[in-house]
Amino acid sequence: MGSEGPSGVTIHVTGFKKFHGVAENPTEAIVSDLKAFVEEKGLPAGVTLGSCTVLDAAGDGALPVLHKVLESGISNVTETNKVVWLHLGVNSGSTRFAIEWQAVNEATFRYADELGWQPQKLPIVSEDGEISMIRKTSCSALVILEKLKAKSFNVILSTDAGRFVCNYVYYHSLRFAEQKGHKSLFVHVPLFSKIDKETQMRFVHSLLEAIASTC
Repeated sequence: MGSEGPSGVTIHVTGFKKFHGVAENPTEAIVSDLKAFVEEKGLPAGVTLGSCTVLDAAGDGALPVLHKVLESGISNVTETNKVVWLHLGVNSGSTRFAIEWQAVNEATFRYADELGWQPQKLPIVSEDGEISMIRKTSCSALVILEKLKAKSFNVILSTDAGRFVCNYVYYHSLRFAEQKGHKSLFVHVPLFSKIDKETQMRFVHSLLEAIASTC
């Protein structure tokens, strides 16, 4: 368990359900089993795993649910109780984990999301201006990356989260986090056929520890 972790850090985690081309989303399984895994393995002192939520793989139509999930994490927050949002998504073509450094204010879906929406070159948040607007995580992405590499995980730092639902959710979360004084981070994982579930569970557990140690 240890006592080296910072005090008062709550990490909320989200994943996604199935979507076009991915009938079984690994992030749904990871998020669904994460609380039990953390209870078994433990976390550093002062670090709490908050809500674990599986979202529909949808953009605009799922926005009310996303906002409700984000708002639910701000109760009982104090200056010494920090909140971090960790969003997990799958990159079905990858063989490694990817920490996403930023999100872009652009929704251009190659195919319709699970609620039938398929925007093209639309701003995710119109008040933010052009689709070239970028929001970056305030988490120490490079430090987190090195901590995970030190544990022999195959992980990279990415500057392109795509333009589909992952980027859509990340952009909204980064914007919300900035407004509320929280932190937000998105991480892409591969399919279980590329990296098995047990390894991915260990990765996310180590990711929680790395995030908490840098807050």
